[in-house]
Amino acid sequence: MLQTGKDSKTEVVQMRNRRNGGLLTFLNSQKVVPYVLISPFVLSFLVLSLYPAIQAIIMSFQRVLPGEVTFIGLRNYTRIINPTFFTALQNTTIYMILTVIILVSLPMLLAVLLNSKVVKFRILFRTALFLPALTSVIVAGMVFRLMFAESDTAVANQILNWIGLESVDWRYNAWSGMFLMVVLASWRWMGINILYFLAALQNVPKELYEAADIDGARALQKFFYVTLPFLKPVTIFVATISIIGGFRMFEESFVFWTSGSPGNIGLTIVGYLYQEGIQQNDMGFGAAIGVVLMLIIFVISLTQLFLTGAFKRGDE
Repeated sequence: MLQTGKDSKTEVVQMRNRRNGGLLTFLNSQKVVPYVLISPFVLSFLVLSLYPAIQAIIMSFQRVLPGEVTFIGLRNYTRIINPTFFTALQNTTIYMILTVIILVSLPMLLAVLLNSKVVKFRILFRTALFLPALTSVIVAGMVFRLMFAESDTAVANQILNWIGLESVDWRYNAWSGMFLMVVLASWRWMGINILYFLAALQNVPKELYEAADIDGARALQKFFYVTLPFLKPVTIFVATISIIGGFRMFEESFVFWTSGSPGNIGLTIVGYLYQEGIQQNDMGFGAAIGVVLMLIIFVISLTQLFLTGAFKRGDE
């Protein structure tokens, strides 16, 4: 009887080991491992991105009130055609263009300088340029508001007075308001884009620079004919995320005009969505604005990728 009990326990343990071994073998197989590794991203995308997007599309066809949801068709989309939305679209487009130009060209040049042996204390400069990305945009915005205050004692106006110019009401003019938002965004994201370009510069073969030196190429020629072609994939990537970030900008405007800018000089599309959807409690109209913004970003990003040849094969 004792021997029979021991045998049964041994068989149970062996069956359990075979089951666990089969599971481990299944999870470690070449066909399953890729799906296991990407499953966290897929789940987070489905739960945090795709599901909210679908719900926003459904909500854009509804009038959402406390305890009452009514289907109203395209009425929310017809309301978007108004002067306020076009002002927000104009401000957002100008902001996007300026930030893309600055946050692509300047980080590229700074990365080339920081990657060269001419600049000393390169690690110190890299750290200093990356620190703004770790700073809260609200805290940074408060500092910028103090620097660019309307009084003559503000830092920016003191500099203008020192060179013989008059003080500026920075937050009450269209051009200066746009300047503030662009400067804050450039200061905030410059370091991250520099890191992207620095990583890409590590893949440029040194033999090409040596061959260029033998041929007598100057520094500018080496930049355009050796460095720039290898930076093309990263340049397309940085330009794409800068376009998306430019259209979805909200914080840079909010920290300067918490309760709304005069004449809507700082109003962006996301800011308009916030005003209508959250402050005015018109969630259906806000969802419609969000869907339109999503379509704008999709079309412009897709066009930019086609124009830059991002969808071409590597052998073409």
